[in-house]
Amino acid sequence: MKETLSCYIIAFNEKQKIGDAIGSVQWADEVVVADSFSTDGTTEIAQSLGARVVQIPFSGFGDLRNSAIAACRGDWIFSLDADERCTPEAKDEIKMIIRMPEALDAYYVPRKNFFMGRWIKYSGYYPDYRQPQLFRKGAMIFKPDPVHEGYELNTNRIGYLHNAIWQFPFKDLEQIIDKCNRYSTLGAEKLDNQGKQKGMAAALSHGMWAFIHQYVIKLGFLDGWPGFVLALSHFEATFYKYAKLYVRQSQWKSPAINLNDLSP
Repeated sequence: MKETLSCYIIAFNEKQKIGDAIGSVQWADEVVVADSFSTDGTTEIAQSLGARVVQIPFSGFGDLRNSAIAACRGDWIFSLDADERCTPEAKDEIKMIIRMPEALDAYYVPRKNFFMGRWIKYSGYYPDYRQPQLFRKGAMIFKPDPVHEGYELNTNRIGYLHNAIWQFPFKDLEQIIDKCNRYSTLGAEKLDNQGKQKGMAAALSHGMWAFIHQYVIKLGFLDGWPGFVLALSHFEATFYKYAKLYVRQSQWKSPAINLNDLSP
């Protein structure tokens, strides 16, 4: 009996990326776009390319991915983000795996990230294993985290693909700033839910360590200016995550003005 493959793509207002993402996986038995009520035409583009769109209210990336998996009908699941592209080499390897009787239950997939016109070989961006992106349905579940979602595997039969997919994480510098703002807010919410308490000194120290770790220890300086920009954005995202946690927990109130003092 032929094993079937579903590819799900999570998206929100990704009209400039969704077409290329879907186009790279149209060889799958079905493509499911897990959309969170986009308003920019993402849904219409996805449907015009033959994808099945399911609308899922956004309450965190963990819940979003679990809902996307539940919507898939295939025996196997391949997870792709809107800024990722499956390469022909990865396609051939995936098709070979799901036909193999001895196939494992879950596979990590290497990713080549491209930013500012070049492949980011260092900075911790390659092979950039994020989470198993190819797995049998039922082999894994995501934790309900708002961002940087954890996962639990129901198997120890785990492997690695040899061929990489591509990722274009940021279209331009404006997008890297927008993502930094959004993810730092979600990250602060995650820390607050975990009961973490940090001050501004911790925000600065965590941010500085994030920069040093990516730019020096992970050899980001070998990626030239793109490596510096990525390390700096990592500093900002980390700093603001903890700064927003501090602001969130401080619950400052504006000083009250006695209106009687303003009377003529």
